[in-house]
Amino acid sequence: MKSILLIKNLDNKENVNKIKEAFSETRLDYDINLEKQCVVIYGNSDMVAVARNIISGLGFMIL
Repeated sequence: MKSILLIKNLDNKENVNKIKEAFSETRLDYDINLEKQCVVIYGNSDMVAVARNIISGLGFMIL
């Protein structure tokens, strides 16, 4: 299953690196698209919930 999370203010490489660093401590399978300002999560709803918690914890707003 593929889920797309639109992230407000995901507009530079520094923010992408923050998310990548936080995700590196998990087993998430993901892609980050800077141009579309989104994170694509591959996995079940539990994986999406983990990703949402991490992204929110970093101070980003999920649209």
